[in-house]
Amino acid sequence: MFKELRTPFQYPRKAVHAASDPAKPKSEIKARNWSNTLRRIWIYLAHSKGQLALVLLMVIMTSGLALLGPFLIGTIVDNHIVTRNNDGLLFLLFGLIGVFIMHSLTSWLQNIWMIGIAQRTVYDMRTDLFRHLHRLPISFFDTRRHGELMSRVTNDMENVSSTLNTSFIQLVSSILALGGTLAVMLWLSPLLTLLTMLVVPLMVFGMKWITNRTGRLFKEQQRNLGDINGYIEETISGQRIVKTFSLEKKVIADFKEKNERLRNSAFWAQTFSGYIPKLMNSLNNLSFAIIAGIGAIMAMNDMITIGVIVIFVEYSRQFTRPLNDLANQLNTFLSAIAGAERVFDILDEEEEEKDSVGATKLQTVYGEVSFSNVGFSYEKEGESQTLIDLSFSVSPGETIAFVGPTGAGKTTVINLLSRFYDADRGQIKIDGHDITGIHRESLRRNMAFVLQESFLFQGTIQENIRYGRLEATDDEVVEAAKQANAHTFIMNLPDQYNTLLQQEGGGISQGQRQLLSIARAILANPSILILDEATSSIDTITEIHIQDALQRLMQDRTSFVIAHRLNTIRNVDQIIVLRDGRMVEKGSHAQLIQAEGYYYELSHSQDLLESS
Repeated sequence: MFKELRTPFQYPRKAVHAASDPAKPKSEIKARNWSNTLRRIWIYLAHSKGQLALVLLMVIMTSGLALLGPFLIGTIVDNHIVTRNNDGLLFLLFGLIGVFIMHSLTSWLQNIWMIGIAQRTVYDMRTDLFRHLHRLPISFFDTRRHGELMSRVTNDMENVSSTLNTSFIQLVSSILALGGTLAVMLWLSPLLTLLTMLVVPLMVFGMKWITNRTGRLFKEQQRNLGDINGYIEETISGQRIVKTFSLEKKVIADFKEKNERLRNSAFWAQTFSGYIPKLMNSLNNLSFAIIAGIGAIMAMNDMITIGVIVIFVEYSRQFTRPLNDLANQLNTFLSAIAGAERVFDILDEEEEEKDSVGATKLQTVYGEVSFSNVGFSYEKEGESQTLIDLSFSVSPGETIAFVGPTGAGKTTVINLLSRFYDADRGQIKIDGHDITGIHRESLRRNMAFVLQESFLFQGTIQENIRYGRLEATDDEVVEAAKQANAHTFIMNLPDQYNTLLQQEGGGISQGQRQLLSIARAILANPSILILDEATSSIDTITEIHIQDALQRLMQDRTSFVIAHRLNTIRNVDQIIVLRDGRMVEKGSHAQLIQAEGYYYELSHSQDLLESS
């Protein structure tokens, strides 16, 4: 069944090697200190100090009541059962019942309060994580699979939550139970206590040996879980491509490979963690057998009473029970630590570089843009350059278009202009201001984007258009839709502007999503407009309406256009032709056609395709 499984001794060594591999991503090798992870969790727990104090009080009371119960039972055995004396028996029985009731009540209270603390802690962690995600640079998301990030925000946080709900109380209770029980056992019989303690080193050694291996396996399991979640999210989002190219067999085969890795890592993690309860139960049984045998001999020699043996057996169970409980919770605990490390890995990622103290906040933007010898590479340590010495200038209100093959650097120009990335060399200016000295938010507020993939949020059509300018009135939203030629199709929908869109704009056509994106840009009323393949997904009839709307929108605005279909940019002020990151031509459509260079070849090829 498990044809790829290795022996328990081979697998951990492989895991150790993987963890120390210098080729591993930083997020996989930097957070390996359990004490540091626990310390960071404690920082969040400390927000509920008052409630934690109450929980601790309840834990102390619960532990004390747990010690009192066996003592009352032993007293009943020695003073009433052995002697057959009924005097005071009823009082002790009612006292014993009261102890059990109080024990249940304090246990219930500590659990309820701890659940509240755990949920607040996870709430704070999840909020910090989500806030931090939105402060990270675009480069972070460009190099991470979204499904894997979702796994950290959901699965890993849920592991932390479930562990805090149970394991924190378990830890404190176990420490108190061990200390209190050991003290009472020493008072009752030092010899029997010593015999009980003989198995403790074996328990500790066994737990340490197993946990050293299980911890690494749980981390690998969490990584594989994140990987498979990312793949599922990717294939679901790309179902049209999968079905169009008949890739079902391939994606299923790839999924099977990833699923097998997850199965193997989960199998070994759960198998190793399952060794501990078995070990603990075996050592407990050995301890009970020793106590029963030696205790019986001591009782027959009048060294101790039967009641003391009963008390001691119960206390010995209470002494080993915390270790058993910790062993049973170990897989949850290790999984939570691995999950918390993955969460803290993201929190440790550097945020987008903050604006300088004296950063300029743009008020009125005229739209003069210039690139001077700009160079950029996505691979900072490689030799590949995405843009090489790019220079051009755009006057306010002009429209500039970028053309070239895939990978030529067209989208990179937009990424640099909007400061999703910063140029490695050269200078980019807007209205004479170096953009690295401009407040990012004010820079982007003066821009509007209409991208090739029209992303819409789950919500109403009105809400999605209003994202262009949150303070816009309903009338302004409608007017923007009219300018984008979206009003007609919106009014034909059952709920019109209150129509609820599904995730990523599901429920309407791609062309309609494009129209809503344009309406959103119109509502933003930007000084600089960016159109990245803005009409590439729209049918011919719709494109005629869109081009008319865009011409009105681009009037008196600096506009950057990226398009493969050259017939959409014939009337722009200037065209820059990029190839392998370099500007190979620049001019108007007529000038570039007359030059009969690379742009002419592209135009001629498209004319042939369209005529055919």
